[in-house]
Amino acid sequence: MTEANITVYGADWCPDCRRTKRFLDEHSIPYKWMDTDTDKEAEAFVRHINDGKRIIPTIIFDDDSFLVEPSNTELADKLGLPLPI
Repeated sequence: MTEANITVYGADWCPDCRRTKRFLDEHSIPYKWMDTDTDKEAEAFVRHINDGKRIIPTIIFDDDSFLVEPSNTELADKLGLPLPI
């Protein structure tokens, strides 16, 4: 398993954000949570990186790459985890 510094931008009402957090928690992957509803700088960052759109979750990795609304399979692949069956 790859250790990574991950920042997840999202909102508590978002089902994909909850799924992403659950996936990371289940695999003991540490991450920083940035709530785009309560943190206007976080919301502005998401809009900047997504060409003006507030698409969440937006996940930033320590290699400066990012995924937007990734599936669990895409997350597993990025993190070097065994792919879900």
